[in-house]
Amino acid sequence: MGRVFNFSAGPAVLPEEVLREAAEEMLDYKGCGMSVMEMSHRSKMFDEIITTAEQDLRDLMGIPDNYRVLFLQGGASTQFAMIPMNLMKTGKADYIVSGSWSKKAWKEAQIFGEARCLASSDDENFSYVPDVKTIEVNDDADYVYICQNETIYGTLYRELPDTKGKPLVADVSSCFLSEPIDVERYGVIYGGVQKNVGPAGVCIVIIREDLIPEEKLPGVPTMMQYKTHADAKSLYNTPPCYGIYICGLVFKWLKAQGGLEAMKKRNEEKAQLLYDFLDQSKLFKGTARKEDRSIMNVPFVTGNADLDAKFVAEAKEAGIESVKGHRSVGGMRASIYNAMPREGVEALVAFMEKFEKENL
Repeated sequence: MGRVFNFSAGPAVLPEEVLREAAEEMLDYKGCGMSVMEMSHRSKMFDEIITTAEQDLRDLMGIPDNYRVLFLQGGASTQFAMIPMNLMKTGKADYIVSGSWSKKAWKEAQIFGEARCLASSDDENFSYVPDVKTIEVNDDADYVYICQNETIYGTLYRELPDTKGKPLVADVSSCFLSEPIDVERYGVIYGGVQKNVGPAGVCIVIIREDLIPEEKLPGVPTMMQYKTHADAKSLYNTPPCYGIYICGLVFKWLKAQGGLEAMKKRNEEKAQLLYDFLDQSKLFKGTARKEDRSIMNVPFVTGNADLDAKFVAEAKEAGIESVKGHRSVGGMRASIYNAMPREGVEALVAFMEKFEKENL
C-alpha cells in the first residue's frame, strides 16, 4: 500500500523527506555504526544533535537569548501541573478557557492554588475564542494562561490578551511552527510535538529565564522543576533522544521550505481551500466561528451521525485517513499541519464534493 493522506490530529503526518532521511540513518547515524536510538545521551554525537536542534529552533522562531529551550518528557499535559508548580508564586493565576485542553489545564491548576477562569466559550461548545479585548486580568495574578489553538474544536486566537505585564503562558501544541510569533510577548510557550513537529514523546518548553526559580522549590518534585532541566540543559535524566533527533530534522526541513513566513502562507492557502468548500457546501458545515477558525484543525459535520460515519468509512477506503472528529464534537476533523501537502487537501475536497453529490 502507498502512503495515505493522514489527517490525524496527533500523532500526525511528518514530512516525507524527514522520514526518508531518518530511515537512511536508522542503522548507522553518520558513520558511527549505531542508531540514534542506541547512542548514549551523554555522547558527543548526541550533544551535537540536541544542540543543533535547539539552535535551529531558535533561528526559526527568533528566540531571544534570555529564553531557555527545554526538551522534556511527559507530553503537554504534564505542563498543566508544572506551570502552576513553578509559576504560581502567590497562589493565584488567570485562565482563559477556550476548549478541552485549556479547561484541563485550568482544572489541574486548581490543585495548586486559586486558578480563576476569566472567560470561557463553553456556552457554545467551544466553537469560538472568548473576546480578549473585554477581559480584565487580575492585578494579583502570577500569570495568564491560554491554549492558542484548540485542536478538538478548531479555534485559534487571532490576537493575544493584554496581560497587564503578567507573563502570558501559551499551549501552542497544535499551531507550533505553523506561522511566526513574537516570542517576547510570552513568558512561557510550550507544546507537545506530536501534532506539528515530531513524534509523540517530546514536549518543548520555551521559558523566559526570570521565570525559572533561582533556588530549588520546596515541596516540588525534582523532575517537576524547570530549574532542574534548565541547569542540566535538558539532560538531567535520559531525554526522548530519538524524538528530539526527528524534531531536529523537521527544523531543518522547515528552514529549507523558507522558514515560518513561508509556512504561514502555505498553511493559509491549504486552509482556505477547505474552508471555501465548506462555506458553499449544501451538505457539510464547519463548526467553528469564521473569525476564530484554525488553519491547522478543521472540524466539520453533516448534521447526521450515520452520514458522518459513512463519510469516515468511505474516506478511509479512498486513502484519506483519520478524519473522524473528536467524540465531544462528533462529525469529522481534518488536521492540516505543516507536513500535509496541498495535494492532500485537494484530494480531501475532491472526495467531499463527490460524497456530497452522491448523498444529497
